[in-house]
Amino acid sequence: MEVINPWASHQFKDYARLRDEFGIEEFKFDLPDAPRLFRRGIIFGHRDFQLIYDRIKRNEDFAVLTGLMPSGRMHFGHKMTIDQVVYYQNHGGDVHIAVADIEAYASRGISLDKARKIALEEYVPSYLALGISPERAEVYFQSKRREVKDLAWQLGKKININEFLKIYGFGNEANMSHIFSPLIQVGDILHVQLDRFGGRRPTVVPVGVDQDPHLRLTRDLVDRWRMFSVVKQGDKIGVFYRGKNEERVIPEIKAVLEDFGLKMEENIPYKALYLSGFEDEKEMLMRINEKLIEYEKRENPFGFFAPSATYHRLITGLTGEKMSSSVPDSAIFLTDSPKEARRKVMRAITGGGATLEEHRKYGGKPEKCSVYEFFAYHLIDDDKYLKEIYDSCKKGDRTCGTCKKEAAGIVEEWMKEFQEKREQAKDMVKDIVRED
Repeated sequence: MEVINPWASHQFKDYARLRDEFGIEEFKFDLPDAPRLFRRGIIFGHRDFQLIYDRIKRNEDFAVLTGLMPSGRMHFGHKMTIDQVVYYQNHGGDVHIAVADIEAYASRGISLDKARKIALEEYVPSYLALGISPERAEVYFQSKRREVKDLAWQLGKKININEFLKIYGFGNEANMSHIFSPLIQVGDILHVQLDRFGGRRPTVVPVGVDQDPHLRLTRDLVDRWRMFSVVKQGDKIGVFYRGKNEERVIPEIKAVLEDFGLKMEENIPYKALYLSGFEDEKEMLMRINEKLIEYEKRENPFGFFAPSATYHRLITGLTGEKMSSSVPDSAIFLTDSPKEARRKVMRAITGGGATLEEHRKYGGKPEKCSVYEFFAYHLIDDDKYLKEIYDSCKKGDRTCGTCKKEAAGIVEEWMKEFQEKREQAKDMVKDIVRED
């Protein structure tokens, strides 16, 4: 099995295989007002998104956790995550944005002061300009949030170094601060369920697949700390208690679940409660778990909802490789001048034929074209028109020069409008940044 490394520069291509290998489910949700990333399969997978989908349908709140690595400039690859966050915020999500200054120090040697400067000057104004509202949103620093660091060392008690190495593939040269930093991310993801930050509720973390190790680690640790497991048992649902004093606890949770009107059978020696008589199994599993977490909170400070996650494809850089802050020509940075953005698009690697004659004869390959990806991911919202571009390229009727000129024009105008918003947003940074 391939090791997915959050700090690698590897460009993933076979997303179906990654889904199969790592147990990621295919994303098949009919979201209201779904933006282009969801409509077009760019969000290709999920873990436990049903919890979030259910909250959106019921107009109930949920938490959104995302983060930024303050080590370089923000580009369109980063914008993909914020586009999703804006959608979630508009549909009931409370947004929490972690500045990963501890991870930046541990993995890249960036000082906390430099990380702060990059976050506040490079990223946060762009987030606001992209549509994140300071209302029901916060930006915080890992190094300053005590709850994040406390959860990291407390929850880390139930994982050992061998398991850690299998998940992340750390080599012998890795420093201990770097090895510990994923537990800080566990603290990031889960602390938003503490009372101070909104209490127990489902949390979604939108990421590229390279960040999946953090989600797997967090979900495993949540399961290890929970007092209950809720699983299907034939035509029943079994609730299994992992603690002591089952003579008290099993009757108590039976009383907690009575409102569902199900048939319930106690088996105290096995620390179990079996429920039957439900119609929608998935719905009932969610409802039972919600009730148990509410009950568990009284006795277990680490009884959290396991985080949900969505996974998006990583956009190809304009050079044909992974888009990266360390390869300037691979990315359009949100602080590039409109003229520079246009220049980069005009030099981009495309999926056309080697010559115009070949392209006309055999057609292009838009599925391998960085410019077409820009159309699909960021520039064109009209699905019908996007399909026309795709079909015309495949037939060889539409040339790479035509696509580049159109993309360059759209990007140039978008950058002008965006950077005006970004300038205005600088006055709002203080309204969204938290110092503790």
